[in-house]
Amino acid sequence: VQLQASGGGLVQAGDSMRLSCTAINYVKYGVGWFRQAPGKEREFVAAISRLRNTTFYANAVKGRFTISRDNAKNTVYLQMNSLRPEDTAVYYCAAKGDINYANYARSPLYQFWGQGTLVTVSS
Repeated sequence: VQLQASGGGLVQAGDSMRLSCTAINYVKYGVGWFRQAPGKEREFVAAISRLRNTTFYANAVKGRFTISRDNAKNTVYLQMNSLRPEDTAVYYCAAKGDINYANYARSPLYQFWGQGTLVTVSS
């Protein structure tokens, strides 16, 4: 499966932004969002499971970000509200066969990755 992330850009603190992850040759995979800030390691942001649309969030974004999927459009969304400067990063979407409580944040287990989209939040 090929993934393409889009929707990044420059916003001010407190603004909202929605990222999209579209999959070509889409099959129902679990999808996660990860981010990598300059000089930092890649970290988990959010994920949604393949079958029951169970969602998972990092503590840093819980209550501000919402992940959802539209299978008819082959797209997973990451709605980001109340953005903070520390949310600045390149955001990547990734897919794997299934996502559950044991593996949702483990990036090496995700088989397919998109190219990333830059989100910059100014203070």
